[in-house]
Amino acid sequence: AAQAQGAQPPGLPPGVYMGEADYKQAPAGTYAIDPDHASVIARVSHLRYSWSIFRFDRVSGTLNWDPVNTASSSLTAKVETASITSNVKGFAQELGGDNFLKSGAFPTATFVSTAFRQMSSRRGKVDGQLTLMGKTKPVTFDVELVGAGKGFANSPRLGVNARASFNPVDFGLPPLFGDAIEIVVDAEFQRNP
Repeated sequence: AAQAQGAQPPGLPPGVYMGEADYKQAPAGTYAIDPDHASVIARVSHLRYSWSIFRFDRVSGTLNWDPVNTASSSLTAKVETASITSNVKGFAQELGGDNFLKSGAFPTATFVSTAFRQMSSRRGKVDGQLTLMGKTKPVTFDVELVGAGKGFANSPRLGVNARASFNPVDFGLPPLFGDAIEIVVDAEFQRNP
């Protein structure tokens, strides 16, 4: 039988709660990205033959969240560019180097929101400014709520999937990456005590 909304499935430890598909289950407050439950993936055209998938392992951020007035919410996020990984041996170091991301000179990429636009109970858009390699351009993320709720350790949680695309040439990356790079973010935000 399906679990009723709000009901806990058997086997969860005391004080651990499943997320629900209701953003209002995450109360207002300041939330931080849980680095153990966050990923930033870049889907990059490989010469228009396929998509190469690169992951950034170190991400942080702060969400000021208001479920009553989502438009007043704000987000800042940061990715350490040298934390890029690749399944191609040795390629991650090259990607972080001077031919591509120039991590020595530009160790972080940042996103600062300028608007939260709620489209439905599960979807919205977050407009903002992406800074990469010293250049700042507007980018919009399409955001889908995954779950919200009481979380665990008395810390409410809010989890999302967010996607955006940008032209790599706009940020000084070589045109061999093709027409667009897609960024896919899966992240849980935990409310600060």
